Amino acid sequence: MLPNRMNLTKQTEEHLKKLKQNTGISPNVSARIAFFRSIESGFKCTNTTTVKLDGVLVLDKVTWLGDTQLVTELMMKMHYPNLQGRELMAAWAAHVEDGIAAIRNHKNLSKLSISI
Repeated sequence: MLPNRMNLTKQTEEHLKKLKQNTGISPNVSARIAFFRSIESGFKCTNTTTVKLDGVLVLDKVTWLGDTQLVTELMMKMHYPNLQGRELMAAWAAHVEDGIAAIRNHKNLSKLSISI
């Protein structure tokens, strides 16, 4: 399963922080939304070894995933049955990065809620 401490890329963190400034949604909640948008779109991470997780926001798995922890981990295992630990975290981070691209430029909460 996913490691207990997880982080993202610096660029993804910046997008999450900007979205928080615009909408008030915390980075961990917007990361959950982004992850599931990416899963729904059919995105598949093909190379987890090149994902550089250089972000400074290192949170525990429970904070990042919240009530979606079990579902998120099951989805990850279903999509990536051979990955474990850091490689699985890199795939999760790639999904968050893919999903945040669709929602990062919203200027307020009402426009974001319409798009999701």
